[in-house]
Amino acid sequence: MNDLDQLVGAAQADFAAAATPAELENAKARYLGKAGQVTELLKGMAALSHEEKKTRGAEINQTKQRIEALLTARRQALAEAEMQAHLKAEALDVTLPGRQHGVGGLHPVSRTLERIEAIFGSMGFEVADGPEIEEDWFNFTALNTPADHPARSMHDTFYADTKAPDGSGHLLRTHTSPMQVRHAVQHVKRHAAALAAGQAMPEIRVIAPGRTYRVDSDATHSPMFHQCEGLWIGENVSFKDLKSVFADFFRNFFETDDLEIRFRPSFFPFTEPSAEVDIAFASGPLKGRWLEVAGSGQVHPNVVRNFGLDPERYIGFAFGMGPDRLTMLRYGVNDLRLFFDGDLRFLSQFK
Repeated sequence: MNDLDQLVGAAQADFAAAATPAELENAKARYLGKAGQVTELLKGMAALSHEEKKTRGAEINQTKQRIEALLTARRQALAEAEMQAHLKAEALDVTLPGRQHGVGGLHPVSRTLERIEAIFGSMGFEVADGPEIEEDWFNFTALNTPADHPARSMHDTFYADTKAPDGSGHLLRTHTSPMQVRHAVQHVKRHAAALAAGQAMPEIRVIAPGRTYRVDSDATHSPMFHQCEGLWIGENVSFKDLKSVFADFFRNFFETDDLEIRFRPSFFPFTEPSAEVDIAFASGPLKGRWLEVAGSGQVHPNVVRNFGLDPERYIGFAFGMGPDRLTMLRYGVNDLRLFFDGDLRFLSQFK
């Protein structure tokens, strides 16, 4: 074995002994660096004759190529070893169950609102929406609630600005009945020409679901809660129609015919006569208990006039129910606050 073969063998041994890329670069410098052994051999050719340079130069270049090939192979081997170690450290057991992403769902009250809209929609009712920061006139005055009515108390109502002496101003709506007024007024404007000509106006059938606000907070009341108000105005609308609507609605909503409905005399400033609506189930955990679920009544003549209609010709009924309470009854929940605490352990049950 000549000196060049020995040099290649020594380089191969040093490269193989290098356990890291840094150690390999140090070994490379000993052979191929500026002061490396191969470089020194090339410098020593200056003392050789022309013929010897050709032979020796070719041998040294071949030696350099062999060493560079060994260096490249060792670099690839170290890189492969590093990759395998990295993969081993991050290895996944593919037999384990996958990491699942949580799937969201509708809030139970949102489900109830959709259900209410679908049932009333099947009975020909439109769905109205409007501002939650409402004008005093729409929220109170137009609904036959005078300035001295207890409902206007600061203890019951969130005002958005200071009330004027006449009681006007803006407030967080205390019910969605203002949308009945807004919808009815727009309906009358659309049919003003027919009304002026003495023609019959198409009936007003509308529900107004949405958020409302009052100063209240306990197991069955919340400062923010939902309401669904309804209105049906026409020339021949009676309490018989009101009872029929409620009977169809509650039997569809609770998916049972096994319930009773009763109307209990009450008072609301915007209806006369007025009635609370109670239901009782004939079976289940609430069997035999009368539960208040809605308020209703014939629309007061003053409110009909505020719609822009003649109360001697047009008559109808209005009603209001609490979707939050209906949700509690449907799902057997006894504390209203659970719906708004944001506890996913509770809400995930309704997905």
